Amino acid sequence: MPRITYREAINEALREELLRDENVFLMGEDIGKHGGAFAVTKGLWDEFGSKRIKDTPISENTIVGCGVGAAITGMRPVIEIMFMDFVTLALDQIVNHAAKIRYLSGGQQKVPLVIRTQQGGGGEKGTAAQHSQCLEAWFVHVPGLKVVLPSTPCDAKGLLKASIRDDNPVIYIEHKNCYPLQGEVPQNDYIVPLGRADIKRKGKDVTVIANGLLLHSTLKVAEELKREGIEVEVIDPLTFSPLDKKTITDSVKKTGRAVIVHEACKTGGIGGEIGMIILEEAFDYLDAPIQRVGALDAPISFSLPEEMRILPDEKRIKVAIRKVLE
Repeated sequence: MPRITYREAINEALREELLRDENVFLMGEDIGKHGGAFAVTKGLWDEFGSKRIKDTPISENTIVGCGVGAAITGMRPVIEIMFMDFVTLALDQIVNHAAKIRYLSGGQQKVPLVIRTQQGGGGEKGTAAQHSQCLEAWFVHVPGLKVVLPSTPCDAKGLLKASIRDDNPVIYIEHKNCYPLQGEVPQNDYIVPLGRADIKRKGKDVTVIANGLLLHSTLKVAEELKREGIEVEVIDPLTFSPLDKKTITDSVKKTGRAVIVHEACKTGGIGGEIGMIILEEAFDYLDAPIQRVGALDAPISFSLPEEMRILPDEKRIKVAIRKVLE
């Protein structure tokens, strides 16, 4: 299989779905001729034109509102919100309309809408407090939404294709520092099913649930600990809603220990929900308290050293793993 970047995998998924279904179209700020703020839609405007690749004004609530309207009339819009932080401007359209219309209509109307956005901190230069937040837990809390967070190129392509074909609104969250990462990606028409986690590394001593850029940090830590005889099982949830509870709890029942890693602030993060699921369904199997690794409860600083202090890293992951093994 060819190796391509996370960015290229998403671009391939969009192109293939545009070719497959004439009802699919893209909409967002600078996604047309410019190719998007992160070059994810590069080349699509040249191939499909302005009727299928639509540039919009800088108005997130309008973008999402138009996407909801198009979805309930039979289209399959894929809209882009440039930064996750900016979804705050469209929460009414997402939470009170996209998530609820199917229920309010008694199932008569579908909302096959994908909202692509990106989040995360780190990298070579800081993007500060209003361009670095991880807000996936907000949307997991809203019934009617599906929440997807791919970590690898292969998963990014397969999950996006599955999201576009789904009849429910999907929040599809990319990590901006995963864009240059490379991996093998099949060239056939494949999907990665929503609601199914993936065991990225098998182990017997401790289960670590990690996602996004921190999945790669966790895998690196696992390889380092292997030299000490510690076998870490690493699980990528892939989708946080619906969450694959069985894969996670089965792993914890096997290892007896769990560490949950996410880049969002620790307080109110998805780690608390996953931790409670483990306690409810696998408490009798635990040999140590669950550990959570998350960002400090502080806005992300524009200062890179301060940003690195706030965000979780390999050192904190390793400390948490050692703590559950004591």
